[in-house]
Amino acid sequence: MFQLGKTIVSEDIIEKEFVCNLSACKGTCCVQGEAGAPLDEEEVKILKEIYPKVKPFLRKEGIEAIEEQGTSITSDFGELETPLVNHAECAYVTFDDKGTALCGIEEAYNKNIIDWKKPISCHLYPVRVKDYSEFAAVNYHKWDICDDACSLGKELQVPVYKFLKEALIRRFGENWYMELEKVAQK
Repeated sequence: MFQLGKTIVSEDIIEKEFVCNLSACKGTCCVQGEAGAPLDEEEVKILKEIYPKVKPFLRKEGIEAIEEQGTSITSDFGELETPLVNHAECAYVTFDDKGTALCGIEEAYNKNIIDWKKPISCHLYPVRVKDYSEFAAVNYHKWDICDDACSLGKELQVPVYKFLKEALIRRFGENWYMELEKVAQK
């Protein structure tokens, strides 16, 4: 672990390699698990605002889940997250003709319908950020469903922090990322 501004960063972000391999995993991270994507309060507001524009990109089951549960939910543990369809996939998930899970929010973004890509927790995965009062912990989350992404990252020699450059800059800023690169070079 090392400190970077008001963050405590796991060295795994520099040392581990990762490149999403959707053709192998089929987007399983958006389908498996016990909870929706973590959200912050600002993202809850954004989801409410953009939902009418995102709705045409969603599946019937996702729309039903959102209209029943809301554009976001609060878990039993008090955490804000995206709603799920039947305790399984994220309500914002769509599937392509090969059965790969995709993000309806990101699809609307890619078509310039909205200007918000997706929740930062999704954009940052496999990095998880836990905010505390004085700092944020930035950790690599190892999940066996991402073994293909780890293999591809190793093959292509792409460390986690480089794969997630855009998301890390989005979350922490350009200066923070430049400092992270300096640490990685050492």
